[in-house]
Amino acid sequence: MTVGQEVSVRPPRRRPLWVCVGVGAAGAVVAAGRLVYSGTFVDWWVGAGLLAALVGVAFLHGVTLQVGADAYGVRYSSLLRRHRSMPWDDIADLRVHIQYGRHGEEYFRVGVLLRDGRTRRLPLPVSGSRDDRPDFDATLDALRALHRRHGSPESDHLVVLSRRTAGRGAAGPLFLSLLLLAGAGLAAWFVPVTGATKEAWDSAVPCAAGTPSAERGACLATLPAVIARTEVGRAKQPSRLYFADGRPVDRLTVSREGAQGFRAGDRVELTLWRGQVRVVAAEQNVWREHFTSAGSAAVLAAALALAAGYPGARVLMHRRGRRLPDDEVLPSALPFAGVLVVTALWLLPFCYVHPMGPPSSPGPLTWAAAGSLVTLGLLVLAWRATRIRTPQVAATVTATGAVPREAAGEDVFLAAHFLESTDYNPNHFGTHVVLGDGPPAVVPHPGPGRFAAKPVPAHRLTVKGVRRPRGGDGDGVPRGWHIADLDDAGEPVRLAAAPADLTRILHALGAAGTATDPTPARARQDGA
Repeated sequence: MTVGQEVSVRPPRRRPLWVCVGVGAAGAVVAAGRLVYSGTFVDWWVGAGLLAALVGVAFLHGVTLQVGADAYGVRYSSLLRRHRSMPWDDIADLRVHIQYGRHGEEYFRVGVLLRDGRTRRLPLPVSGSRDDRPDFDATLDALRALHRRHGSPESDHLVVLSRRTAGRGAAGPLFLSLLLLAGAGLAAWFVPVTGATKEAWDSAVPCAAGTPSAERGACLATLPAVIARTEVGRAKQPSRLYFADGRPVDRLTVSREGAQGFRAGDRVELTLWRGQVRVVAAEQNVWREHFTSAGSAAVLAAALALAAGYPGARVLMHRRGRRLPDDEVLPSALPFAGVLVVTALWLLPFCYVHPMGPPSSPGPLTWAAAGSLVTLGLLVLAWRATRIRTPQVAATVTATGAVPREAAGEDVFLAAHFLESTDYNPNHFGTHVVLGDGPPAVVPHPGPGRFAAKPVPAHRLTVKGVRRPRGGDGDGVPRGWHIADLDDAGEPVRLAAAPADLTRILHALGAAGTATDPTPARARQDGA
């Protein structure tokens, strides 16, 4: 990366990428030579060479990727992709997008917000580890400096978008919810079909001696057979029974336990229904085909519908937070997940017992009505628990000199985190703030006792404001907490805690600062 009048970013650690490009080129040569020699594409060497060539092309795209910025704007291109540029006048803001890998890895990328509302993510720079983060931050600072010099940013605040923020979008949860609902509808459509099939099988009787062949599919016909060999599948592979002379069928797919119970040469009796073998019976073992009941299909439909409720709740939370800034953290949808779990406790057994709907008897109707009322009440509680609580202005005011109630009693330990590493929170070791007999202090435990306590220099702290969590505060801050922006002798410090606990801590810090700082409280508030 070069900083100054121009910024240029190339992929780090390019030598391994070039090695992969070389392997792809070698694969292309091998595939071409083998194709000329054999004259056919159906060859292992040709297939492996073509696969290596495709992988090499992908790495060639990555190794030649380049992102640059100058007085005109931002541009990016590669050998396989045409040049694209965005002038600074069209760029409203630069943002940071946090992407998550399969195993929880975090990848930081730079996003560009255009004036028309569209967002584009730059392919570089990318940070996937702590070692890459300094270079990523330096490149981002250089890009923002160029934007301020040659453009007109909408704000000096750096927006960080993660999976918890309002600006992340809800296309993924919406698609998943619709997919699960479609599966629930399909399972519900099969409920009467499976129920009718199961009832027909349970009521089927052996065929009479004079039953015509055209009508023998509705009754149970029996035929003798001999097991030629068995095939027991491993893991999820199918298990099969093979019959001598291929009569009445060549093979039959059975369960793994059913295949283990038969041996080659066993004489068995086959029961046929609707043209298929449904039962294989020997002297010491019997295999029967399993017919899904209507209750099982109804349970599956209800389970899929309930599973669609959680991504639907996430879509609802995004809808409720549509007026929030893009980087503010949305409330968690877990309260709605609790509602779905409680609903499943009464709905799934009900669907299994009454798959076609509640009968007219009072017992099932009372069951359904009581369960629906419980679900409705829990939905109201979940709606209230996930409402967006805006911090009150009164919470930003420091104490007026009154001694907090914790000062005269025992120590009170409140869960709180200083998000910056300071002399009273070295290496982010603090998990609680203790108030009471003694000055406010940071401790790495919930008590009792002030072991390893670090007193907070309250006289140095000035409250700048209280706000909801943002994407830049990290995933370690619970969604329902608030964050106080403090000034620690010119250095910005953030304190995160539950709203009520944060108010108590701020009042305690204000009272402690007033008691130790000769500066009048009015002057301290004016400085804020």
